[in-house]
Amino acid sequence: MVVEDHSFQRNIALRLLAGLGIERVYEAAHGRAALDILLALPEKPDVLLVDLDLPEMDGIELIGHVASRRLARAVVVLSALDPALLHTVQTMARASGLRVLGAVEKPLTAAKLQEVLATFHQQAEESGYLAPVELDRQTLVEAIEAEEIEPWFQPQVSIASGNAVGVEALARWVRGDQVLLPAQFLHQIEREGLIDALTESMLRKSCRWRVRWAAAGLDLRVSVNVSMLNLARMDTADRYQQIVQQAGVRTRDVVLEVTEGSVMGEAASALNVLARLRLKGFGLAIDDFGTGYSSLSQLSQIPFTELKIDQGFVTGAVLQPRKRAVVETSLALARKLDLGTVAEGVETLEDWQMLAELGCDCAQGYLIGPAVSGTALIEQVRQWRSPQTPS
Repeated sequence: MVVEDHSFQRNIALRLLAGLGIERVYEAAHGRAALDILLALPEKPDVLLVDLDLPEMDGIELIGHVASRRLARAVVVLSALDPALLHTVQTMARASGLRVLGAVEKPLTAAKLQEVLATFHQQAEESGYLAPVELDRQTLVEAIEAEEIEPWFQPQVSIASGNAVGVEALARWVRGDQVLLPAQFLHQIEREGLIDALTESMLRKSCRWRVRWAAAGLDLRVSVNVSMLNLARMDTADRYQQIVQQAGVRTRDVVLEVTEGSVMGEAASALNVLARLRLKGFGLAIDDFGTGYSSLSQLSQIPFTELKIDQGFVTGAVLQPRKRAVVETSLALARKLDLGTVAEGVETLEDWQMLAELGCDCAQGYLIGPAVSGTALIEQVRQWRSPQTPS
């Protein structure tokens, strides 16, 4: 669907899409009309191309409705407005669970549209739209108890040496011929009060895999995501230490990733748990850095050892000066605070070369490889070859 109030621009977009072989295209001249059409459609469109400056209902409000009601599978922002505003809108849409293919600056061309639409069929593991699967509590309990939700692992490689140095454990739930990703079930697990059981299972299984990899000659640090809800229990640090030690792994070989937006500076219990985890030797990573509202206060209050730069800033930063500035500033700040750095969403050789120039420690993303099972990881790491960077 194309939502554009300027009839000439809208017709250009429709003609370009037809030239790209896209047969079924809906159109609307303003946000309210677009919303009415979307609500009436029996099948939601794959992509919504929406201008921001619209009459009656602006594009930002429309995107909010589309995200909350799941009225489209993905969105492309069309605008000639300030790049900072475009980035804010994209971040808002992603935070609402909507897949964002990118922003296209006017005037539209076939090349611009083809480039952004080509990403629709790429694997949407990290940023894609994923329809939640409604599950009852008993199904969730049984899945966790039966350890059906497995950690898959995405490698992290040193940019300096090109060697794999770690992995991030990402939850995958294989149900028949489906592989469910966290965005499809994690919110329900948190809602049902089952997040402690899931996190402990992920930690336990990840440590077991680390032992198996070490036996095969692969020495990798393991990063496991923790929820703010995990930090509410005062005995969390002791339980995690026990799980890791029982698996035969040192706490210093485990990094616990905390999403920046989930850590509340005022929560004394969370600060207590994080401090004790660090005291016991665990690494602490601030995940998705730059996407929350209190980045600097988090870094000043919590003994983090690693900063992970969100993929939303890394992907495309080579061509977008504002994104590159955020990456560069984040890396400079990490160096001053003596934090290790990992850039997420590294997809191209150009991304890799930029990060090498800026002095980032590690890279993670599809250039290196997607998340795979523990068994497949060994072969994936062995086949990995570091790109050649300019001297």
